[in-house]
Amino acid sequence: MASPALRLRQLEQRLPADQPLGKKRRPCACLPRLAKGTGHQREDRGPRNGQHLLQAPPRRARRIKKNGKQAIGKSKGGWNTKLHVVAATDKVVVAFHLSGGECHDAPEGRKAIETLKDLHEGVPLAMDKAYEDDQTRGLAQASGHPPVVPPKSNRAKPWEYDKETYKKRNIVERFFRHLKGFRRICTRYDKTDYMFTAYIQAALVFLWLR
Repeated sequence: MASPALRLRQLEQRLPADQPLGKKRRPCACLPRLAKGTGHQREDRGPRNGQHLLQAPPRRARRIKKNGKQAIGKSKGGWNTKLHVVAATDKVVVAFHLSGGECHDAPEGRKAIETLKDLHEGVPLAMDKAYEDDQTRGLAQASGHPPVVPPKSNRAKPWEYDKETYKKRNIVERFFRHLKGFRRICTRYDKTDYMFTAYIQAALVFLWLR
């Protein structure tokens, strides 16, 4: 039985009163069948369950996974990536690799020298002072590349070096100047080393063809 408040609301809004179910108003005959089917398990359609046949997952779900630590490290300037390069000219690169911003230059420089091996044996290596430690110079000498690098001012036993050959080190400085013209590389928009390396290689091809 409806309450007095419900009757007043029906009169005010002119709503029809609820009618009981009788012989003339029986539930739909399909309801028992639908209720019977609710106990069945949902059909498993694999990883695309809930999608249409031609519907694909969003592009975000198909992006390249990081697969481990990336070459992004924190230094005094913040989070950044270092690019270590062995260059023949300001547009031709022999080898390069990435490292985090917290990595020291000398160990990474030895990795670059190891990639050269016996390639272009006898060609001197004009290196920055960051690579003037004994181990790096010894590895370059053993690989057949005479190191050309000035000693630091705090060296107890400094050595002589070819200053004219060392002046050619501006080749790699000019290369970095060209590379910084590509904003996507200069500021590293890519999260993974895989994509960042791919864009660097594309920029190298562009510089070589220009």
